[in-house]
Amino acid sequence: MSWLLPLLNNLNYWTVLLLMFIEGSVIPAPSELIVPPAGYRAAAGELNIVLVVVVATIGAVLGSTANYFAAYYLGRPVVYRFANSRLGHLCLINQEKIEKAEKYFYDHGVIATLTGRLLPGIRQIISIPAGLSKMKFWKFILYTTVGAGIWNTVLATLGWYLHSFVPKEELYNKIEEYNSQIQLVVIIAIAVVAVIAVIWWQMRKRKKRKANASSVTKGSTNNDGE
Repeated sequence: MSWLLPLLNNLNYWTVLLLMFIEGSVIPAPSELIVPPAGYRAAAGELNIVLVVVVATIGAVLGSTANYFAAYYLGRPVVYRFANSRLGHLCLINQEKIEKAEKYFYDHGVIATLTGRLLPGIRQIISIPAGLSKMKFWKFILYTTVGAGIWNTVLATLGWYLHSFVPKEELYNKIEEYNSQIQLVVIIAIAVVAVIAVIWWQMRKRKKRKANASSVTKGSTNNDGE
């Protein structure tokens, strides 16, 4: 991870974009070490907090899209071969992790692309099963953007908050200390997203039933008129 240090010590919009692109792909670059320090700098007036979230989200989506297309066009045998290779292991990936992400995806459906972005260990590779399953690209982009946006908002807010009482040299230690709180916020965010998704799905089903009932009623009225 030593290659990260020069970039982390010179965070700006371009380095945030680059690092989050890397984080969104298979190369290990924890967003917890990228976005909170950028939020910290935003609180100091060096960056804009909204732009930090936007740029970080764009980077994450671009990196995830690279994974999606690789899995979409190369297929499972090539993906597994990479996961089991020395390079895959250097990227902290193995077949077991890919299979775990696939199981999560198939257990939760396409919404997993959104919720999976909020889970450590799943976040970086959830786009792979999305590509393997040939998920519709517009759905993939939508869910990935929402999930990455929520996650980056949480992290940037944490960095902004820490600026009020944490010296710069202690920032990374404090971020590690707050890791459990981050996970709690993530769990709450997943629950909120799940509730919204269920409500939206139920409203959609109810609307479809009403439309079907209306068409049946209209059809029977026309037949009676004949």
